[in-house]
Amino acid sequence: MGFLDFSSRGIALLLCAWPVLAAPAKRAPWKHLQTTQNGDVVFGLSNQTTYLANVQNPKAIIGGDCSAAASQQGSLVPFTVIFTEDEVVTGKYLQDIIASYLKGDDVFSDDFLQGVYIANNGTSSKPSLAVSALKYLSSLAPQHVFVDTSFKRSNYSSDISVTYVEAPNGNSLAPGPYAASISESSVSFSMAYRLYRDSHRDFLYGTYDSNDGEGTFSPVEVFQTRFWDPMIPVPSRIYSWGDSRPFAGYRVAIKDLFDMKGLITSGGSQAWAEITEIANETAPSVQRIVDLGGILVGKYKLAQFASGANPWEWQDEHYPFNPRGDGWLTCSASSSGGGCSVAAYDWLDFAIGSDTGSSMRRPAAVSGTFGNRPSQGLMTLSRVMPLGAATDTAGVFSRNVHDWVHFAKNWYVPEMCQDPSITGLSPLEAPDSYGFPKRVLYLTDYLPLKNPAAEEILQTFIQNMTAVFDMTVENFNMTAFVSSAADEVPKYGALNNATGVLNTMTQYREVAQPLMEQWAERYDGRFPPVDPARRPGWRRYNESVYTDELYNQSLAVKRAGVDWFETEVLYSTPESCSESIMLWDIGTGGLPSYREESLNSNPDTTAFLAVTPPTAGISGASLCPIYGCVDMTIPIGQVPYMSNVTFVEEMVPVTVSVIAKRGCDFMLWNMWEKLADEGVLKTIKTGRTAF
Repeated sequence: MGFLDFSSRGIALLLCAWPVLAAPAKRAPWKHLQTTQNGDVVFGLSNQTTYLANVQNPKAIIGGDCSAAASQQGSLVPFTVIFTEDEVVTGKYLQDIIASYLKGDDVFSDDFLQGVYIANNGTSSKPSLAVSALKYLSSLAPQHVFVDTSFKRSNYSSDISVTYVEAPNGNSLAPGPYAASISESSVSFSMAYRLYRDSHRDFLYGTYDSNDGEGTFSPVEVFQTRFWDPMIPVPSRIYSWGDSRPFAGYRVAIKDLFDMKGLITSGGSQAWAEITEIANETAPSVQRIVDLGGILVGKYKLAQFASGANPWEWQDEHYPFNPRGDGWLTCSASSSGGGCSVAAYDWLDFAIGSDTGSSMRRPAAVSGTFGNRPSQGLMTLSRVMPLGAATDTAGVFSRNVHDWVHFAKNWYVPEMCQDPSITGLSPLEAPDSYGFPKRVLYLTDYLPLKNPAAEEILQTFIQNMTAVFDMTVENFNMTAFVSSAADEVPKYGALNNATGVLNTMTQYREVAQPLMEQWAERYDGRFPPVDPARRPGWRRYNESVYTDELYNQSLAVKRAGVDWFETEVLYSTPESCSESIMLWDIGTGGLPSYREESLNSNPDTTAFLAVTPPTAGISGASLCPIYGCVDMTIPIGQVPYMSNVTFVEEMVPVTVSVIAKRGCDFMLWNMWEKLADEGVLKTIKTGRTAF
């Protein structure tokens, strides 16, 4: 990556240059590129990187006599903020700090050394700058050097002019790069965001905290015009180095079903965006991420209204691109932009999505990332555009097992659970269990994988997993087991109908009906422009059929199915949260599935998604929506394929889907962490190959 190359060169240059006081390279001045509608500033520096400065709401304003350093009105100075606990600040100390900034951050660069502010956060009442510190600063050739007023005032024999300003107020200012505006009586430090190209076009737009004290977010209406790419803002990771909160500095993408205060929640529909109001609150599930220190960097693309639309059925949005393989593979549906963005970008850590029918698990499978459909009810969905109130769930994409588990254990907490009146199920208990399963149920109605090479990878994973946890493997046909159940047990047909009613009624009442009514009122009775995945069902909806009584009956059918499943199929024992786990495949069976319909025509070498095997009575993706269980997608390898696009051999991810009893999510996450420690599960790469 260019940043890493620059960082290592920058560190080497600094380490070699300052002791001999080599002549510093000249920095190009900052270049104003754009003022946003919010009044913030987009600017460029000599490293050809684009930045956004939140000048409307600076992070800190520090007073002092700055008359000798005052900048032209409207002009910004790239600044570096350094905190020290040392009584005497040496050149070696400053050198090490700058080197750590260059090595550990993708936002900071040498260009931010045009100004340096050194502040005391130690116990010394009168720290001082050593002569070596001044010599080192001189080697950097900053335009401005500020120190806080706690430092000793000395007549330094140096070509460096030192300006004394007030100390930061409390924790208002963190170390790192800023864009500063200097007046005669103060200096304002605005957070600097690096703007990354969304070259795979997985996002709708970037977002950042407006810092208005009200929890409002601002959109980034900046695009890379040559390639039509949204620009996504990421703050310096240095800002979070002293933050002890569990998500401090995590960069998180949000599906555009979740409300973020100050932004429109579009659901992937321009028509809905037109009739809806700007969100005046952030969804509690998302606000928890913010409260724990997470950074919300953008809203990503989704299938309109969380449908299962194929890539070629998208109309309002341009379908996102998958970085894997030839770059022409599907991202699946609904949470598609989330899985593919996590697979694409090192600068992104997590993405939050929803799963009603498959919308976390399939995007994770085709992008080769970790993703989950949690137990029904594990996360509140207040202020999230619904598809099915009793079937919707919220999940998280990640590339690293340990990070995924850490995120999950801090995000999914009891106070964030849904009320059982919404799910229609028993109150959820989700213990942090190390009571691991005893059996693996290999679902023969969905396995083996279509590609023998992929199945070989799966068998190796099973062998490794069962060896680590001392489990046995049994072939199990879920379709046959359900069919043989007692007459009073709801079968697949009844359960599918029940979830269909729950989803249809929720979305019609909460989304379709308001949109159709307001659109007709605005546009002379016209039906709103919506994608074909939703249009037919909305038009044939019959309110005399879809009654409250039918909804309650459907909840009861689902509850009966869940209770049976948790008694006869996946159940708890004193030793195990879930006595067994199920393995199946929600992905492509180790074959490529393309975003272009005609490229999937050969069933021996390609695969369509969401196809129910002839041996199964129901789509495997529907098992946990109807039984309330937890289902996770786990990347385990990759296999080659001959691309129909690049016409060379590429690699496609291989994943396995793992189901456990409702409430045993943390048991699974503890298993994955153990398997990562044992080397069975690996950290996922970004780009063409997952491994």
